[in-house]
Amino acid sequence: MDKSELILNGDGSVYHLKLKPKNLSSKIILVGDPFRVDKITKHFEKIEFEVQNREFKSVTGYCNSNRITVISTGIGSGNIDIVLNELDALVNIDLDTGEINKSFKKLELIRIGTSGAIQNNIPVDSFLISKMAIDVDGFLLNYDLTKIDNTKFNNHINKEHQIEEDIYCYKCSEELFNKFNSSDIKTGITITCSGFYSSQGRSIRLNNSYKNHLDKLKKLYYDNYNATNLEMETAIIYGMSNLLGHKAISLNAILANRELEEYSTNPDKTIENLIDYVLKRI
Repeated sequence: MDKSELILNGDGSVYHLKLKPKNLSSKIILVGDPFRVDKITKHFEKIEFEVQNREFKSVTGYCNSNRITVISTGIGSGNIDIVLNELDALVNIDLDTGEINKSFKKLELIRIGTSGAIQNNIPVDSFLISKMAIDVDGFLLNYDLTKIDNTKFNNHINKEHQIEEDIYCYKCSEELFNKFNSSDIKTGITITCSGFYSSQGRSIRLNNSYKNHLDKLKKLYYDNYNATNLEMETAIIYGMSNLLGHKAISLNAILANRELEEYSTNPDKTIENLIDYVLKRI
């Protein structure tokens, strides 16, 4: 492999994450905010390794006897592209030779994120598992998607509410869904947007185009699941995990309800509760 394709630091670690294969567990919790890493690892019995570069903070340690790595991805689709490519390289590429390893190693990726609901029956401060996720802005069209079956979404949605562009939908790991699902948690289709403002239908001083109008997005459904919430990472995690052969699940703390125009009065508590929920089931 060309050295400009997978760039390494002088110490042999991958370029952005600054991790070496020995620093990484096969169980990985992904969060956006670097400060959220400490909110998780404070529950660990032992810290083995810690490093930070830019918005990417990684800590590996032990919780309930499980070896876990927690990584902050920062915000957005482009950052997920960086993180998942480098994580996969750490376990499936020989960093000395650049060759693909003969034996494949599967990662378990668990996202603990925050999100805004777009249906009025999803209350603020509730939890939601993304059963599927829509890449509404088409970020993953940079990759060859022919290796994933049934990703094109427009052929399956209610024609009355079809948005004009082709959109692509990606599924979570069924194994991880069964592991983390419960009667207390909502499930649905997460819409992943490339940005926070116009991409999610917000308007401050600039008028939005018709593209991601909330009235259209909230009416999408597939396989008995409604579009439930907006955020900026999950579809990219699911799509790339499917392409690379890893397992992934995304759990969301619902901090806002766009339909009801509500926002959590104690978002830190809601995030803490979701962290506790995940660590008890990991």
